[in-house]
Amino acid sequence: MKQEKQELYAADPALVQALELRSKPVPCKKGTTLFKQGDAPIGLYILKSGEANLLMDSRAGRVIMCVNAEPGSLLGLPAIIANEPYTMTALAQGGSEVRFVAKGDFEDVIRTEPSLYPMVLQVLAAEVRAARRAITGN
Repeated sequence: MKQEKQELYAADPALVQALELRSKPVPCKKGTTLFKQGDAPIGLYILKSGEANLLMDSRAGRVIMCVNAEPGSLLGLPAIIANEPYTMTALAQGGSEVRFVAKGDFEDVIRTEPSLYPMVLQVLAAEVRAARRAITGN
């Protein structure tokens, strides 16, 4: 299993701030599941403080990748953009401050503030780079 600790999901503070205006708090106990791999996307999560772990399972059910997200991370963004199931499971650690942004609210923010869209693309590009590094071992 490959484990990485980096800010690969961290977003520009302007994007986070705009999304926070449409968000709701998520109470987090130890190992709170934010979303599960394979579930239909309902929204994304902003990790304000604390830590979250993102796990990817193989078809056989073994964890094949684990990424530790840092504060400022947007979790679940690729699923929302593609309208495809989440590709990882996100678990928030106890005491973390997490905010939830419903899919429709995310779409409204991007529609009303198109200048934020390049910031969304930056987060997605960072995730692609991280996935390539995980595959190649670099």
